[in-house]
Amino acid sequence: MSDVNKTLLKWHASFRKGTDFDSWGQLVEAIDEYQILARQLQKEVQSSNSTDFTEEQKKTLGKIATCLEMRSISLQSTQSTEEFKLEDLKKLESIIKNILTYNKEFPFDVQPVPLRKILAPGEEENMELEGEDAAAVAGSTEAFPPRAPGTLLPRLPSEPGMTLLTIRIEKIGLKDAGQCIDPYMTISAKDSNGMDLNPVQDTPVATKKEDIYIHFSMDVDIQKHLEKLPKGAAIFFEFKHYKPKKRFTSTKCFAFLEMDEIKPGPIVIELYKKPTDFKRKKLQLLTKKPLYLHLHQTLHKDS
Repeated sequence: MSDVNKTLLKWHASFRKGTDFDSWGQLVEAIDEYQILARQLQKEVQSSNSTDFTEEQKKTLGKIATCLEMRSISLQSTQSTEEFKLEDLKKLESIIKNILTYNKEFPFDVQPVPLRKILAPGEEENMELEGEDAAAVAGSTEAFPPRAPGTLLPRLPSEPGMTLLTIRIEKIGLKDAGQCIDPYMTISAKDSNGMDLNPVQDTPVATKKEDIYIHFSMDVDIQKHLEKLPKGAAIFFEFKHYKPKKRFTSTKCFAFLEMDEIKPGPIVIELYKKPTDFKRKKLQLLTKKPLYLHLHQTLHKDS
């Protein structure tokens, strides 16, 4: 069997694996598989040394990569307005399997992703996209650039009659806390449609672990006056850690504070399963055990 046929068999197997996970409701695994395959296809498309495929075939592979990304975004359903359905994606199986002989019109009106890296899940937390590349990310509605871990921002200047919020992340309870490598927290404020309201911040890596707890003891200053946050807004906390076997940073779970929960003093909030649902439509508790995110809120008002 030729190398190119081996590659096609591997791609087809990966495609089937992803759609199987998708149909079984294992969405996190499906997203991982789709994004890994999309990255492999894009690597082939961008390779100037490859002679295995014609330019037209590479264009088709690029369009398949775009569809895989679109399906991934639909599954995450946090910032996507248009859905790309599983049955639509399955129409591409015969194309990827028979790319060497495929000569029909592509079934969807999409374009190959512009030249850029397609990131594996969590890789975006370690890399920054710039300029037009950032705007090219399918379905992206980020109004603020990503920040590297450990880049907390200072408190905003006070304004008369306006309130600022400092949240101290005390600790998080997890049954496998001791096994989490390089854990940190990403904090963002979103409106009810999942749109960013201010710059996203990442804590430094937490180094203290004790029994079922990872201790942060870090202050985060929310980068917007509370009076300027729209109705239905929420502050999100995404717990992330490094997976050495997969060699990328992954979101393990998330939590959020809604506007009516913002008040001075300590608070514990529930943890939810990934992927992060910024629209708060499909929430699933991480565990039935009494494990929570422990916070302390301080309000600063300039009278």
